Parts: sequence; structure tokens; C-alpha cells
Amino acid sequence: MIDSRAIIDPTARLADDVQVGPWSIIGPDVEIRSGTVIGPHVVINGPTTIGENNRIFQFASVGEDCQDKKYAGEPTTLVIGDNNVIREGVTIHRGTVQDAGTTIIGSDNLFMANVHVAHDCIVGDNVIMANNTAVAGHVHVGDWAILGGFTAVHQFCKIGPHVMCGTCSVVLKDIPAYVMANGNTAAPHGINTEGLKRRGFSKDAIANIRKAYKIVYRSKLTTVQALAQLQEMVADCPEILPLIQSIESSSRGIIR
Repeated sequence: MIDSRAIIDPTARLADDVQVGPWSIIGPDVEIRSGTVIGPHVVINGPTTIGENNRIFQFASVGEDCQDKKYAGEPTTLVIGDNNVIREGVTIHRGTVQDAGTTIIGSDNLFMANVHVAHDCIVGDNVIMANNTAVAGHVHVGDWAILGGFTAVHQFCKIGPHVMCGTCSVVLKDIPAYVMANGNTAAPHGINTEGLKRRGFSKDAIANIRKAYKIVYRSKLTTVQALAQLQEMVADCPEILPLIQSIESSSRGIIR
């Protein structure tokens, strides 16, 4: 399963069925669990934990020291879940002690060619980052979010669940749950209706989310006033709770 031309540090812990291609390098303090396939010319440094059934393609760099100038060699970590696809040239960096010290990648994600995920990011499950997307440090990306190719996300931004962000967008503020965003700088363009349909949201749920979006973006209310109205709707429309939570947790302000 491990090509004779690969270099595996003796302290690395690989499940018996892990595959490693030629000229790949697995450093110390790396754990790779069952079913994961590492292609050729991949570099994985630790401390890094990679879950089950992931596939990492050639020339990816996973678990490298971050590019933050404050980083001084501390033993920060990267944790990757299960069933992720990490395509050619992807770079994913470990965390910093200025945050929680860990970059976290969930499960069932697709990182297309040349994606960059910086230090201390938290990426949920079922996320797609298309080619050349760049996500700066401390960014949080919610479940089922899609970031179109060449999207650039500023540090500390939060991308809510079920967000759809168009190609070449520049994200400088937080994008609330369910919102479609596009542009430089990214602006809201309704809700991600097609994505919600594909994920089994009912017509009523989608209608409620659309109504909530209009309260936030088209009612000319302040954010505080809009949230007060949304809170009154939660009992009858629980699907809008992620929208409320993503706005309440925003530290940079939401896109407008």
C-alpha cells in the first residue's frame, strides 16, 4: 500500500490499509486512519490527524506551518475528518496559539485544485471550495456552503451554512446562512433556493427563509430590529434559526 519511493517518518501512525504514492513525504506526528489514499508528491506535516476514507491528490501540502508572521514554531495542529477529497495543489495549514491552536476540517468536503485554507480555519461538512479559492486565517465556513472558483475570503469572516458564493467574489464581511452572494465586494442576491431544494427543504421552509431574508435585507430595519422580528418567527419557522444564529455571532458585520 505504501510505495517504496515514499518517505514516511517512523513516528507517523498510518492504518494498515492507507495508500501512499511515490515521492510523497509523511512527517512526524501525523496520524492517517483507515481507507485514506495519499497520491504522489504529497507533503503532510504534523501534528496532523487525518480521518478515514480521504483522498489527497498530487502536490497537495497538508499540515504545514502557517504563514502568519506571529507563528514561532509552536506545536499547533490540523484535524481532518472523513471522506474528504483534496485535489491537486491544495494547501491546508495548522493553527496558531493566538487562536485555539487548531485548524479543523470536517467531513465529506471537496477542495478543488489549488484551494488554500489558512491557519485556524474551521470548515464544516459537505462544503465545496472550487478551484483557486483562498480562505484566510480564522475563517469559519458552515455546513453545505459552496465557494465559487477564485473566491477570496478575508480573515475572521464567517460563512454561514447553505451559503452559495459566486465565482471571483471578494468576501470582506460575514455571509449569513442561506444567502447567495457575489461580487467584489460580495453583496447579497437572495437565498440559495436551488441548493435548499436539493437538500430536501420543503416549499414552506424555503418560503419562510425567503421571508426572513426580506426582513433582514429589504425591510430597511436595523440589524437589531430585524433580529427581533425573526425571533418572533422561530417557534413557527424553526428553519430560520441558523440565519438568526449566523447574524448574532457575526463579529465583522454581515454583507449588505
